[in-house]
Amino acid sequence: MPLPLPALLVATFLAAAPSSSEASSDAPRGVAAAIENYEEALIEEALKRHGRELEPSPEGKVLEEVLVATEDVVAEIDPFPDFLNIFHARTRDDVVRREVLLEVGKPYSEQLAQETARNLRGLRLFSMVRLVPVKGRTPDTVALMAVTKDIWSLRLNSDFAAVGSLLQYLKLQGTEQNFLGRGKRIAVDFILRQDTLSVGQSYTDPRVLGSRWSLSESIAVIQGRESGKTEGSRGNLSVSRPLFSLSTPWSASAAVSWNVETNRVYRGASIWQLPFPGGPAVPYIYRTEEVAGAFAYTRSLGTRYKWNVGGMVGAYHYQYGAPLESGLTPEQSEWFNRNYLPRGEDAGYVGLSLRAFDARYEVLRDVDSYVLAEDFQMGHWIAATLRYAPPVFGERSHFAEGGLALRYRLRLGDTLTTASLSGAIRRQLGQGGAWTNRRWAAELIEVSPKVLGGRFVARGLLDVNIDDLFDRIHLLGGANGLRGAGADAYSGRRLLLFNLEYRSRPIVVKTVHLGGVLFWDSGSAFNDKPAMVHTVGVGLRLLFPQFNVLPFRVDFGYVLNDARPPVGSRFSFAGGQMTDVRPTFMETPL
Repeated sequence: MPLPLPALLVATFLAAAPSSSEASSDAPRGVAAAIENYEEALIEEALKRHGRELEPSPEGKVLEEVLVATEDVVAEIDPFPDFLNIFHARTRDDVVRREVLLEVGKPYSEQLAQETARNLRGLRLFSMVRLVPVKGRTPDTVALMAVTKDIWSLRLNSDFAAVGSLLQYLKLQGTEQNFLGRGKRIAVDFILRQDTLSVGQSYTDPRVLGSRWSLSESIAVIQGRESGKTEGSRGNLSVSRPLFSLSTPWSASAAVSWNVETNRVYRGASIWQLPFPGGPAVPYIYRTEEVAGAFAYTRSLGTRYKWNVGGMVGAYHYQYGAPLESGLTPEQSEWFNRNYLPRGEDAGYVGLSLRAFDARYEVLRDVDSYVLAEDFQMGHWIAATLRYAPPVFGERSHFAEGGLALRYRLRLGDTLTTASLSGAIRRQLGQGGAWTNRRWAAELIEVSPKVLGGRFVARGLLDVNIDDLFDRIHLLGGANGLRGAGADAYSGRRLLLFNLEYRSRPIVVKTVHLGGVLFWDSGSAFNDKPAMVHTVGVGLRLLFPQFNVLPFRVDFGYVLNDARPPVGSRFSFAGGQMTDVRPTFMETPL
């Protein structure tokens, strides 16, 4: 979750400055408007600055020019000290212009304008993006004004999960995500887990030398917190030419990655002790060696209804085992490997992929991010993948597997419904072949119309593993879905979870949005039959639209029908909304 470096300065300013109701009459007129609609206030200021008027009927008129109105992080309508802009290089106009899909001299298209806005929002350089048509110099022409507002780029990005005083995960990333205003991203990473810390760096260039090619690389060294010794490293390198618009005919990518580390699985503050039959417990600790590489090519077809058909070739090496220092007996090691460790595997494969979707998008607000625009792809979305691994590394690596993910999103009035279903299966080929890795998951999310200015949001999720060669286990409790329960208090190969929230209308103090949440959670991580645990609670959501596009969340829960942790452990802290916590399997089943 992005945490800007000036957050403490902003908080101090908020405490010292008068509230919006006490603002002096000579304050910028846009401040009051910003409280009601932050984006519209910025558009109004941009039109004044450029001396332009909105064009009510732009479709089909000749586009005479593209104007760029990029606001600093702290704009005139923002009641924050503008000296913060000294530390931020505002995005260059050419970075915005190169994303514009409309061409000067050709007819204006609202569809291309909206697609451009989605692409600009996807760069994560701006807290706000709106493309508005303005009147041209003659009645049959129109100009396009790209109104953007920079998000703070010199940041201490963070992602974290904490339950009470237990910090389960903390990622701090000193980042300049808009280096010299050119859209390049450089970062130094620090990741703290309960057992390890890692330090590394990363670099991302989404437009190499102004082209449509992108480059990304990272490397990190992992150190054990208790031993103080280096335990491994991780990294990746990828080069790609993405589908940057709905009319882009092809894309290609190549990537390599590795991860070598010692994994320790915790339940709460202690390493999980596995119940070895007839002997002492086995600590859930194992060594991981993973190396993978792949090349993919995709051909994009269609306009309104898209069909992206691709092919891929790749190889990987996965190896897992108890480290020597665990001191396990041969019997314990064999039992541990058979029942709890992911299965090691070396394989090369070829595959086919399909992405099919309805290229229809809508912009909503007050769903996850209060005042800022949120893009939602409507209608159907399908992702299918088939892979075949020949026995080049031995009979064990001879298999075929497939994955399918489906989603349908429907908007009726101000109600938003999203239904998702995914599944995967593998068939071991050759002598003694069997069906394995059978997994399926279903999710339903319902966002209600506004009620007293807020919204009800409900989510149901079921995730089932059967004959999983990689022994994936769900942990539930705390910030990952069952708020108020102990951190990772429940475990199993299957997960059933329900979340119901009422997200209030935010209180706006100097454009900072503070909202409340009432929630009910019900969940179970299980192997055979679910034993549902119910919790209720309250939470806060805090959004700085100058610095973030998703809110921070703080929740306090109370367990209704099971063991209750100490009061301090009933708090959970994280970034984004609870519905953002979901299996990646829902969209990438393989």
